[in-house]
This record gives sequence, structure tokens and C-alpha cells, in this order.
Amino acid sequence: MSTPNAVPVADLDGFLSVAAAADTSPVRIRNSVEEDVPAMLDIYSYHIQRGLGPYDIEPPHPEELKRRRKAMLKRRLPHLVADLDGLVVGYAYAAPFRKRPAYRYTVEHSIYIHKDHQGRGIGRLLLPALIGACTTAGCRQMIAVVDSANTPSLRLHQSCGFAQAGILRNVGFKFGRWTDSVFLQRALGVADSEPPHDHRGTPMTE
Repeated sequence: MSTPNAVPVADLDGFLSVAAAADTSPVRIRNSVEEDVPAMLDIYSYHIQRGLGPYDIEPPHPEELKRRRKAMLKRRLPHLVADLDGLVVGYAYAAPFRKRPAYRYTVEHSIYIHKDHQGRGIGRLLLPALIGACTTAGCRQMIAVVDSANTPSLRLHQSCGFAQAGILRNVGFKFGRWTDSVFLQRALGVADSEPPHDHRGTPMTE
């Protein structure tokens, strides 16, 4: 999937990397590396303490973030960063939607933007790149779980083809208020029009 002013520059391990213009500086979407973890932790910590996204209460230890990243890469799932002149200004990744094996073609993703670069189109570069990478990885469905008060994130996902699949009311409590979680879903590739490549046609039994 392409984005305005975006030109593919590499295809690393099957994941999409793009170069694009945000304001007057080039932003490159690339695969994350372990050296990006401190910057990602800084971004994530802000969103935990101030944002509407993560439902964590305390920032994780850097080693925990490294562990999470390695776990996703081991599953051949994308873990991307937005790089602005060597500075990580956002990151996004996909994780298994559920642990049960029948869910293995569905992923749930997260996307976080640096507080000083919000509203500059970084998310509109990261999310399409993540969609493309998940499609390349063989995923068929992509799920986002967004706080109902996070209007910018809801609009971003809708602009990238996500549709609301449901709302869980008052399931979280953060910043002194109950929060609703909006589930959004997007089909990838051939989606449900054909079985997965490893389907053996095993009949269902009663």
C-alpha cells in the first residue's frame, strides 16, 4: 500500500520500508533494531502517563520492551519505526490477536507517535506501512483496539480502511475515569476469499 509522497526504498525481510515527506524533513519507515528500544520506551512512557492508548500504569523496563520486540520478530511479524534524520519519532508493530492457533492469521497492532511530532502525518505513514507488512507476512485480518476518546486514532484507522467492529463499555479505568474500547477491523490481502496456504481441508466433526 502506498501513501502520498511515498516511494518504496527497500523491502527488508519481507517488510515494507518507505521514504516520505512530513513537513520539510524526510521521514523513513524502516524495520526497528534493538538500538531503537530507548527511543521507543521514551515514546511509550509518555503515552502511558499522558495518553489515551496503552492501559499500562507504569512504563516497562527496557529489557521487557526488548523481549516483546524479539517475540514479535520471532513470529515474523512487523515491528517498524518512523525515522526522522536518525531520530525515532514513532513506532508500530503487530502481535498475535489471540494465542489459540485458529487465530494465527489475525493480528492486533499498536502505533505510537512521539509527543513532539503528533499531528504531522507520521501515523499516516506508519499505519499503511504496517498494513503492507502484515499482508506480506500472510496475515488475513488486522485488529485495532482504541480508546473511544482517542478521536485522532479513530480517524486515522478509518482513513486506512478500518471499520468499527464493536465497543466494550467501561472496561478500563485510567486517569480517574472509566474507558470504552473500540474494536476496529481491516481485511488484508485475499482475506477470507480463500483458505490459508497451510489448510489441509480437515472436515469438522460433530
